Amino acid sequence: MRKRNVPLAAFAASLALMGFLAGCGGMRRTPSPTTPAPRPNILVIVSDDQSWAYTGAAGDSVVRTPSLDTLAREGILFSHAFAVCPLCSPSRAAILTGQPIWRLKEAANQTGPLDVEFHCYTDLLQVEGYRVGYTGKGWEPGDVALTSRSRNPAGDEFNQLGKWNPVGNFQVFLDSLPEGTPFCFWWGSRYPHRPFAVSLPHEETSPFDSTDIAPIWPRVPAVVGDVARYLRDLQKFDGEIGRAFEILDARGKLDNTLIVVTSDNGMPFPRAKANLYDLGTRVPLVMWWRGHAPGGRVVDDFVPLTDLAPTFLEAAGRTLPPGMTGSSLMTILQSDKSGRVEMNRDFVVTARERHANSRGGSLGYPSRAIRTYDYLYIRNYEPDRWPAGDPPDFGDVDSWDLSYASPTKEYMMEHANDPDVRSLFNLCFEKRPAEELFDLRSDEYEILNVLVAASPPEGQASGVDYENIRKQLAGLLERYLKQTGDPRATGEKPLWDAYPFIMPKPPAEADTTRAQ
Repeated sequence: MRKRNVPLAAFAASLALMGFLAGCGGMRRTPSPTTPAPRPNILVIVSDDQSWAYTGAAGDSVVRTPSLDTLAREGILFSHAFAVCPLCSPSRAAILTGQPIWRLKEAANQTGPLDVEFHCYTDLLQVEGYRVGYTGKGWEPGDVALTSRSRNPAGDEFNQLGKWNPVGNFQVFLDSLPEGTPFCFWWGSRYPHRPFAVSLPHEETSPFDSTDIAPIWPRVPAVVGDVARYLRDLQKFDGEIGRAFEILDARGKLDNTLIVVTSDNGMPFPRAKANLYDLGTRVPLVMWWRGHAPGGRVVDDFVPLTDLAPTFLEAAGRTLPPGMTGSSLMTILQSDKSGRVEMNRDFVVTARERHANSRGGSLGYPSRAIRTYDYLYIRNYEPDRWPAGDPPDFGDVDSWDLSYASPTKEYMMEHANDPDVRSLFNLCFEKRPAEELFDLRSDEYEILNVLVAASPPEGQASGVDYENIRKQLAGLLERYLKQTGDPRATGEKPLWDAYPFIMPKPPAEADTTRAQ
């Protein structure tokens, strides 16, 4: 994994932000006075389980993502975008509502319903005259039938040509669009979610064999092949981005369409998806808006994906509803600056509750985290529970447990007692302390918890007062959670473990033979 380096963020700036939060009731900000006219079309393209690191735009030299890279060069690449939850359905609920998961009741759990009391930007844009639709994976794997909604929160379903035919379905949607009507469309790809689409025989020579394997997994053929299949599926997703652009171009709709490419959470590997480390929460985000958002920029501000909903509403001239705590990105879009643009965007908060039914009593693994440029602090509320699910299955690595192959996980489980694997197995599957702190300046993969380390991280000078840093970050996190109404900080009784576990519907089989 490669990442851009940015200057050390001062804690004073972070603490000063708390005054801002107190005045605004969260991250919400007053929209900027300039609203583009006419109202833009909005296309949101969402990959399924894509970590930030594995794109050409992020510096990976092996995977080929020319469509994403082109949009990033011509538009705005956000280098510090984060899903606020590393689980599919809660993350998508947060994107649609512009709210962190702890404000969404049952929807904070992987299969919990997202009811009508939570306003989605799609519904609000429809009231403003937008045609709203989606294809593929919208708000899932939650079940709309368990809510009071008449449709998926992502919009009206356009899966007429098959759920995993986004190209054809998007064309159907555009061809049904009344003349002069603005649209908002959610393109929910199945890539690169497991099961991966392309098999890689062990004897096949592949350029992906030279890819970087994160040092949290053993570098063995089974893991290299697993990552290679993942990268191949990422390239299939990139092909979808290119086709979406071509479809818009062919219909003359590029000039006033805001294109957003992102993901719901990180890659489906141990210590990634369903974890609050960067491989689980840091995701790609590119925004392209010809003529309205100066391009050719890399913006290093922290951006939680809850900021997308208020951005879309402001772009459409719509007032934000009460309760939407996300903050519009319109000031950044209309700026011509690179690097840091809004200086108070110097941290992001992420969270998780219950993912899979992988612990006795359908219990989750509640955690909150605060990420700055230099540190990641994690608060685990139930450290006596197994973070990856109870042994021997460790089913919380993926919500479908063992229903399809996961070679990296399977290899690590089978070789847990091998001397070369044991420490990595412990890192990914064993219990964790109530507090974790990682120094990102010397620990890119968040391996060494400095709160329990016997010596400073390798390459890091001694004398860093990590206990003082812990206190500051823990205090900032706690105040943020209280300001935004998290029951785990306000003294209310958290109910997420008490909500019934709803068995998700089996994932639809993907057509793995069709050219993208």
